[in-house]
Amino acid sequence: MSDTATPMGRFERLLTLWVAVAMVAGIAIGTVAPGLVDAIAAAEVASINLVVAVLIWAMVYPMMVSVDFGAVAGVARQPKGLLIALVVNWLIKPFSMAFLAVLFFDHIFAPWIAPEDAAQYIAGLILLGAAPCTAMVFVWSQLTRGDATYTLVQVSVNDLIMVVAFAPIVALLLGVTEIVVPWNTLVLATVLYVVLPLLAGLLTRRALGSDAAIAAFAARIKPLSMIGLITTVAILFGLQGDTILSRPGIIALIAVPILIQSYGIFALAYGAAFLMKVPHRIAAPCAMIGTSNFFELAVAVAISLFGLSSGAALATVVGVLVEVPVMLSLVAFANRTRSRFHLT
Repeated sequence: MSDTATPMGRFERLLTLWVAVAMVAGIAIGTVAPGLVDAIAAAEVASINLVVAVLIWAMVYPMMVSVDFGAVAGVARQPKGLLIALVVNWLIKPFSMAFLAVLFFDHIFAPWIAPEDAAQYIAGLILLGAAPCTAMVFVWSQLTRGDATYTLVQVSVNDLIMVVAFAPIVALLLGVTEIVVPWNTLVLATVLYVVLPLLAGLLTRRALGSDAAIAAFAARIKPLSMIGLITTVAILFGLQGDTILSRPGIIALIAVPILIQSYGIFALAYGAAFLMKVPHRIAAPCAMIGTSNFFELAVAVAISLFGLSSGAALATVVGVLVEVPVMLSLVAFANRTRSRFHLT
């Protein structure tokens, strides 16, 4: 497996800036042209917003084209990294995020937040915690000189599990927090934003044939992911503009459990990889995949379940805001500690 990394594009390196610009632009558009964002919010079929659905596909599809399920067999050579990632992603992370969400919004922050708002924020945080990262892991892996093939294996296995596990875990945790779960919408969103893009990516790979053709095609459509993300953030912040301007403190409150979760999960996975003598080129990506979130899916499902202007959607958007600077700080830490790990 290779230890080389491809350079990160200037646009991706400045992702935090573009997300911040999208947030400001969204709030400005929502204030100046509220009719426009209202029209976007009204474009729904079966609780699925059509505009956001197109944007989510723009984010997810390029990543799915890069997923090579034939590479899963290669994990046999280094099973520890995948084991750590799977345990953290599916047996720890969703439940720790739910615990932190309930702890902060039902108890610590309860004096300042209405119960109905708290329930929405909890739901959004649960959606974040139940959706381990896929697309952006490739970026974090590159920045830490991670093994690209092994990262692909982790993403592939993660996506296969997500297809069958995401909806039941979310339903379980939302039920535990006494939030009514619209199962039909949840399953529909999972199929629309995970299963179908996976199938589309597989069919695209088969149609393209060679690895060179796949890589060239993936490179051409890669900008769609960032465009989709930034446009979605602008729309969401346009709809949430009034809340953000009138209650800016709520953004900080939502960020607190996300920050604790992110750094805690990274410490757990990275520490386990160190103790299990996992090579750094595998250890760094396996910790990143649990720390980061598949926020495209979390945002999409929050919108589908609770609406574009809901507190749940706002919580997932705050996840987008927090994630990029957090992950960049963890990339820096992983790079500084590379020499402490086995490098082979």
